[in-house]
Amino acid sequence: MELKAIDIHVHPQTKVMLEAAGPRAQQMARYFGRERKETSWEEMADMYRQRQMMAVLMNTTDEWASGRTAPPNDHLAEAQRKFPDVFIAFGVVEPWYGQKAVDEVKRCHEELGMKGIGEINPGRQLFHANDPRFYPVWEECAKRNLIVLFHTGMMGAGAGTRGGMGYKMQYTRPVPDLDDVAADFPEMTIIGAHPSWPWQDEALAVCRHKTNYYIDLSGWAPQYFPPQLVHYANTLLQDRVLFGTDWPMIDVDRYLKEFAELPFGSEVRQKIMLDNAKKLLGME
Repeated sequence: MELKAIDIHVHPQTKVMLEAAGPRAQQMARYFGRERKETSWEEMADMYRQRQMMAVLMNTTDEWASGRTAPPNDHLAEAQRKFPDVFIAFGVVEPWYGQKAVDEVKRCHEELGMKGIGEINPGRQLFHANDPRFYPVWEECAKRNLIVLFHTGMMGAGAGTRGGMGYKMQYTRPVPDLDDVAADFPEMTIIGAHPSWPWQDEALAVCRHKTNYYIDLSGWAPQYFPPQLVHYANTLLQDRVLFGTDWPMIDVDRYLKEFAELPFGSEVRQKIMLDNAKKLLGME
């Protein structure tokens, strides 16, 4: 397969993942106007293979705050083992669990063969990433050269409900939280996921200031990208911006159609869709 793109941010919709999401799955389906239907690994692999793409699989948890058991990282690692031509799996940890989280980072790397940790969602997990209590987790990730992907900006999770399902956006701001982590762990690669509204300029500033910080373009339909995001992605930050859909929240084909209409040159488009991710994931 001639690889055309790597979708850096994908949420599996297997039975295991949907059951773990609980009420949040239906809430997000309403918010994004897209049904969250069960999709097997085989179906998902075929979907991406037909489009000559690979997909980076994200796990998710808010077990400490919600009490809901997170999907096992082994579930995503199984998909990576069965479909290595299509899937790259990231594991997830609950930073509140301290040494248990550190040990899970080790297991994800050593036993499960994962290249990253994500999606860490501080707004759902209710923690500040720059709190020193959680630094042993980032230290372990940095030591193992694991990419760490954090949700930034407003959350689809909880959106459109009274009280936002208890999720809090104070934790999803790039500055100071991720800026501090990027400064304190310069050897760790961070992906700030999504256009970071209402803090888009903060995300761009962190990315411009610190070369270990990347931005993924997932979770928003490209027609709604803030103009400053398009400008910097097309110029100064073209080497550290990554294509991602946040599937199933954003349909892959819709994303590709709208992205094609943005004013990117062919060389920059190639970097965003494929080359930057290949370099980041060690696939060159």
